[in-house]
Amino acid sequence: MQIIEKITKEELRKIADRTFGDMVKAVVDIAKKTVMIDAELHADIEQTMLENGSNQEDLWGINIYPDGFDDNGVVEFDSLINIRPWQNNRSRYVNDENIRKQIVEIVENKITE
Repeated sequence: MQIIEKITKEELRKIADRTFGDMVKAVVDIAKKTVMIDAELHADIEQTMLENGSNQEDLWGINIYPDGFDDNGVVEFDSLINIRPWQNNRSRYVNDENIRKQIVEIVENKITE
């Protein structure tokens, strides 16, 4: 696992190749604007981030596809850690459009060509 300051798509592809093939699991802390990647489970990354001072309500699990996911770019909003009825998020998807926008902005600022 690693917190990324900047990462190229090629570096992401290499991580994806040795794990899930076409994507890398990540957790975004929308308050701290940090992204941690490279674990088998989003929950593993989440736990590490919580141990390092992140707040649960700020952490969102995503998948990053270096070669694109769909019209939304490289981010897929799909993780078990996103199921939070107490935060009005009852699915694996990130339901709040504002949170999705924050996540995309944070991730896009970390990825370089």
